[in-house]
Amino acid sequence: MTVREGLRGLTTRGKSFLACAVAMAVLSVVFGEKDLLRVALLIAALPLLGAWYVGRTRYKLACTRTLDPHRTPVGATARVVLRLQNLSGLPTGTLLLEDRLPYALGSRPRLVLERLGRHQASSVAYTVRADVRGRYEVGPLVVRLTDPFGLCELTRSFPSIDRLTVIPQVTALPSVRLAGEYAGTGESRARSVAVHGEDDAATREYRHGDDLRRVHWRSTARVGELMVRREEQPWESRATLVLDTRTLAHRGEGPTASFEWAVSAIASIAMHLRHGGYRLRLVTDAGVDIDATEAEGDGAILDHLAEVKLSPNSEVTNLIDMVRHRADGGMIISVLGMLSPTEAELLGALRTSNATCVGFLIDSTTWLNLPTAAREEADQTQGAAALSLLRTGWRVVGVRHGDKLPGLWPQAARGSQGFAWRAAMAETVTTTTGSGAVGRPGT
Repeated sequence: MTVREGLRGLTTRGKSFLACAVAMAVLSVVFGEKDLLRVALLIAALPLLGAWYVGRTRYKLACTRTLDPHRTPVGATARVVLRLQNLSGLPTGTLLLEDRLPYALGSRPRLVLERLGRHQASSVAYTVRADVRGRYEVGPLVVRLTDPFGLCELTRSFPSIDRLTVIPQVTALPSVRLAGEYAGTGESRARSVAVHGEDDAATREYRHGDDLRRVHWRSTARVGELMVRREEQPWESRATLVLDTRTLAHRGEGPTASFEWAVSAIASIAMHLRHGGYRLRLVTDAGVDIDATEAEGDGAILDHLAEVKLSPNSEVTNLIDMVRHRADGGMIISVLGMLSPTEAELLGALRTSNATCVGFLIDSTTWLNLPTAAREEADQTQGAAALSLLRTGWRVVGVRHGDKLPGLWPQAARGSQGFAWRAAMAETVTTTTGSGAVGRPGT
């Protein structure tokens, strides 16, 4: 059975040897040359031995694959290490390795692993790079077993598959002080701390599960119910990140599209705020609602952003409903595509009296080459939408094609830049009589 399997894997060279042997055997009979028959038998024996040699190693190899790292940004490389071990008591021949990869990760690597001795292990490595974010399957590994003469080749496949996550490009942002950065929860909020001794210690009512050693007996006797000492807890800054995934709100195709700019911006802001100790929530109009509360919470956000796609939803009300679905407090930072003035007015209602809302308003029409008239109309619509948000108290940062997030990020902070942009817009907005069209200000 082993030889039969090996014969099915004869290479062109091996088949040529057999054909040559048959031809010489026929000639030896025709001419009566016994020596020629001996040569034919020797030539035929070589591919047969090769088939047996290759076939015996069928199920005696073990393989492990390691990705380093398993999560990599767009444009960066990841290293794939393949470790093969010969589990048999006999050495193998030369192994030809081919790891199957999706087209986005490049061509399939073809590697050569020299002879493995009995119970010997060896490793080979290659690198992959993706210019498009996503989750890609690496594998399965195909091993081609050959004999030393290349007369027979059998293909064996290992079923294991690993997944490489290509996340959006994350850009480092400058450290700025954001308005509303102290909004959050914690027992140390809005309360005084004792400064005159234990009698004035800050206390609260007993809750199920509190440690009895925290009971403050003097306050308990005075109030008539169990009171416990408050434990100082740090402020918990929170922020809700909002990503506009509406197809109609973005322009461009491929890695340079306005939507890719928005995804990369959200990823960069998320990592920046996470490093600043924020508790994050990511919301999209496609029904996504992700919390980043644990130490590894940023991984959940990045994994989703690696696969997020444009949504066919065209109504901005879906986005508003998702944000309002759960009120966590804290800031709201949105990366928005094109908005009409009416849609901007609806979004403006998200800002309550104590909320800080920052909107990066992408003018996705700048990703296109528009005629002069169309460009003027697009600029007017963009300016009117920005003004609608500003009137409700949003801090608006305009984004055009070619803008870099690190240069725009300081405008989201408390300071003169945002107010200057607001003042410039208020001064340059003009209303056309009878039409209600609003002109776009200069930036």
